[in-house]
Amino acid sequence: MSSLLPKPQLRGLLGKRLRFHVVGAFLFSTGSAAAYKFGVAEPRKRAYAEYYKNHDPIADFEALREAGVFESVKPKGK
Repeated sequence: MSSLLPKPQLRGLLGKRLRFHVVGAFLFSTGSAAAYKFGVAEPRKRAYAEYYKNHDPIADFEALREAGVFESVKPKGK
């Protein structure tokens, strides 16, 4: 009756499973890092570069001053 069921593999089982899971974890983490870099970080860098390429801080200051945002600088009309 004992020949009907194969013996379970106990020797070396932890090493075999660890090897499989370490490789899988490495591939998953590398893929996740690459997806974040090319899906989030690079588009964000391009958007910031584009924004600052066309940004005029003097015009922004003038618009905020005219809106009355600053307490220390009065709008030109007053």
